[in-house]
Amino acid sequence: MQTIDQFNFAGKKAIVRVDFNVPLNKETGAVSDDTRIRGALPTIKKILADGGAVILMSHMGRPKQNPDPKFSLKQIISAVEARLGQSVLFAEDCANADAQVAALKPGEVLLLENLRFYEEEEGKPRGEFETEEAKKEAKKALKEKQKAFAQKLASYADVYVNDAFGTAHRAHGSTAVIADYFTAENKMFGFLINSELKAMDTVLTSAQAPFTAIMGGAKVSDKILIIENLLDRVQNLIIGGGMTYTFIKALGGNIGNSLCEADKLDLALEILNKAKAKGVNVYIPTDAVNADKFAADAATCISKTNETPDGWMGLDIADETIKTFSEVIANSKTVLWNGPMGVFEMDAFAKGTTAIAHAVAQATANGAFSLIGGGDSVAAINKNQLADKVSYVSTGGGAMLEYMEGKVLPGIAAIRG
Repeated sequence: MQTIDQFNFAGKKAIVRVDFNVPLNKETGAVSDDTRIRGALPTIKKILADGGAVILMSHMGRPKQNPDPKFSLKQIISAVEARLGQSVLFAEDCANADAQVAALKPGEVLLLENLRFYEEEEGKPRGEFETEEAKKEAKKALKEKQKAFAQKLASYADVYVNDAFGTAHRAHGSTAVIADYFTAENKMFGFLINSELKAMDTVLTSAQAPFTAIMGGAKVSDKILIIENLLDRVQNLIIGGGMTYTFIKALGGNIGNSLCEADKLDLALEILNKAKAKGVNVYIPTDAVNADKFAADAATCISKTNETPDGWMGLDIADETIKTFSEVIANSKTVLWNGPMGVFEMDAFAKGTTAIAHAVAQATANGAFSLIGGGDSVAAINKNQLADKVSYVSTGGGAMLEYMEGKVLPGIAAIRG
């Protein structure tokens, strides 16, 4: 497999799939968080330093028509230029940029318009269909158009570089299909994807014990596959967030109005039984901060998680649980964190998630390898300004979850084989 650090881009045009689907300020239209732009810089700068030309392609939002100014990548040009330190050219139509590509010189950067303006990119037909059969036929026809779309993008360049890990789990024209039009020597991952894969492979294949997985969030059903895949690897499994109460209910506890997946009680017990059979220590919150309503100004009380008062709901872990969880994390050599401990967006229920963020950072300072993934966990780390205090913060979201579940990601397989 070709690697970007060993490849010489001199005199070549490289089409690079980046993830510039960045948030914009609703009032000014300016980029409000350029983390994803910064993440792509090492790859872009390597190509330019070698004497190559860069063609950038990305999604932005979920447009339903072509074009849609609200989702135009033109809005991010100034932010890319500011980080890159040079001007960036722009192609108004990603599928009709032949003239601009032909004129592109070594050292220049061209940004293509939003790939999602074309339904061929995702391979999903838009609009309404009278029958399911009609929809199937439209999808089948679109798959052929997707190949032509990907081939068109491929025709712009000598080399393909995928550096958008956040979309690697989707079989899109720009992430999976396009790779078919390049030889093995001329397609590769960018530095960002390489670092993502290295961090996740460290956790999945060479984690030092004790290995602790911290799984938070609302639903057991969202995390079941990753939990099952990790049970053969971890020594400790910490459960937090809303899914706590599905486990508590399954164990016969009183949960008041707390979130619970009533149809997943058997699944929760099955997880606990599998963990016990494999010798995995499972830690479930023992006390919680409860609220009388789901609101920032709610009245609060503290109780045992299995003795939640009627009419109240658990929205954060409390001190006893924080102490237990922090001790487990402190004694770990590998830590994976995916999902918050409570509704940390509200200050009244942020203490638990904040404490876990600091515990993971402290464990890292003591020599543990820590991987943070999932939007809320990443937000919690960033909110507490601890991103540089943990080993790796994944940009992946859904892609990271699927990789950790053991699934094959189309965008990765297209290059790795």
